[in-house]
Amino acid sequence: MSRILIVDDDRALCSLLADYLQREGFEVDVAHDGTTALTHLHSGAQRPDLLILDVMMPGRDGLETLRELRLQYRLPVIMLSARGEPVDRIVGLELGADDYLSKPCLPRELLARVRAQLRRNTPVMAGVLQVGVLRLLPGERRAFADDNEISLTGAEYMLLQALAQRAGELVEKAVLTRFALGRELERFDRSVDVHVSRLRHKLAEASPKAPHIDSVRGAGYVLVVSTP
Repeated sequence: MSRILIVDDDRALCSLLADYLQREGFEVDVAHDGTTALTHLHSGAQRPDLLILDVMMPGRDGLETLRELRLQYRLPVIMLSARGEPVDRIVGLELGADDYLSKPCLPRELLARVRAQLRRNTPVMAGVLQVGVLRLLPGERRAFADDNEISLTGAEYMLLQALAQRAGELVEKAVLTRFALGRELERFDRSVDVHVSRLRHKLAEASPKAPHIDSVRGAGYVLVVSTP
């Protein structure tokens, strides 16, 4: 049974979402501010499998909380915000959120996003996927470049795996969105673009010989093996 931590200062919304998710078979904890959420994570007791994190909270807001937890934790994070402007989505994704929903959202849609993220973060048995100096361990959802481990969120790992499985080929944004985020590509959706931007930086940081990601305008992305 997966455990979810909901972090939102709206107590009524927390109660509603917790009841709904519990009826769907999840164990749910709630926190009403970022500091309490981080304390819960650091305690190590009943650590959640996924975090639902509100952006607008008094004190330590959701973005600051996300920035700090990403220094240590890789669990999937879905951000909620009443501010649905594209720039707010981009900031959250750049800080390491796996997905983003605007408030108000339907509990059923949130449930679908939760299940998609959990599926994509469940280890499966598989062999090693090697692309140049890049090595992926799908069974552990870990990635290495020149033996340097690359710290990736769940969405980033799934994007990299999708590109690595078809290295040298164009992978359309719609395919990447479906594979990595578990949903269909939406109009004006830049989630994949932001995740790819983070991946490019992490690959280059891990090794100058790591494959790089080329964009094909209006279509998608290609993982290109670096040549000596």
